[in-house]
Amino acid sequence: MRLLDSLARLEEEEGLHLGRLLIILKAMSGQKLDQPIAGLTKLAKLDFLLRYPQYLERALQARHVNPKAVATEKHEKHSVESAMVRYRFGPWDQRYRKFLNLLSARGLVKVSIEGRKVLIFITDKGLQVANALASADAFALVDKRAQLLRHFDLTATNLMNFIYATFPEIASFRSGKAIR
Repeated sequence: MRLLDSLARLEEEEGLHLGRLLIILKAMSGQKLDQPIAGLTKLAKLDFLLRYPQYLERALQARHVNPKAVATEKHEKHSVESAMVRYRFGPWDQRYRKFLNLLSARGLVKVSIEGRKVLIFITDKGLQVANALASADAFALVDKRAQLLRHFDLTATNLMNFIYATFPEIASFRSGKAIR
């Protein structure tokens, strides 16, 4: 029971999620401030792969990339620390807008709208924070795995289609229920 309590508290820790999103933005920007992630859907799919290393391994295999770089630890194969929910378009965390607002208010990201698409840019300050996080032991593995996400630098639609083709079982998860 103590482990479940710890995992529940960890899930509520916003700093963990904010840090992970900054690491994703850093990885996908290639350290360039003018390279946004185009769309919340794309951010959600990349975050899904990062939060679930067993899925990241399978996704890398599907892209013909050696999955050993994920360095999945034994405990990660049987537990999930950060549950996502199955929505109409796959795995999603309903807090992304809140997280982006928090990151934006702190000057770590810049969010703009282009047509119907949300563009998420990491700022210079955000890049500095992300680099500091990446060098900390607690985020070192997250950063290493986030670098692997560059193999999935697809449009949001193509990434969503790839996720469904690679993980058809996601479609069978009940809508509105946590993915475990």
